Amino acid sequence: MEFEFSEKGKAEIERLIEIYPSKEAVIIPALHIGQNENGWVSNEVCMTISELLDIPAAKIEGVASFYTMFSRKPKGKYWLMVCKNISCSIMGSEHIINYLEQLLRIKVGETTKDQLFTLDVVECLGSCGTAPVMMINDKYYENLNEPKIEQIINELREKG
Repeated sequence: MEFEFSEKGKAEIERLIEIYPSKEAVIIPALHIGQNENGWVSNEVCMTISELLDIPAAKIEGVASFYTMFSRKPKGKYWLMVCKNISCSIMGSEHIINYLEQLLRIKVGETTKDQLFTLDVVECLGSCGTAPVMMINDKYYENLNEPKIEQIINELREKG
C-alpha cells in the first residue's frame, strides 16, 4: 500500500525545505504532516518522506520510532497519552492508567473495538506542575482524577 501526500501537504513540505537550514530539519514537521494525513506513521509514510527529502529511509524511521508523538500503528479517533514521569507518578498516574484501562476495557497500547480510543503511556508531557496529565490528540487534560476522566471520556463518546 503506497502513501502519497495531499497537494497541500506536499506544498508545505516543499515550503519547509526552502526555509529550514537543512532537509534533516524538515523530518519532524514532515512526519507530523504524514501522521495528520494518514492517521499514523506507516512505513509507507516514512518511505515517501525519504524520497521527498532525499534522506535514507532508515533515518526517517529512526526519528519516527524515537518520538512518542508519532504513532507507528493505526490508532483510534482519540489518542490518549498518559504521562508516567516522576511528577505524574507521584501524583497518581499509575492509578489513572489503571482507571482508564478499566473504563475503556483495554490495556495500554490497545484500541477500543469501536476504534474510538487508543490508550498509550508516554514518558513526559512537560506539564509537571499540573500532574497527573494526559494528552488526547493535541489537547492537554491536567490535574486528573476519576470524576474528571469519566466526564472527559463520556463527552468524547457523545461526540463519536
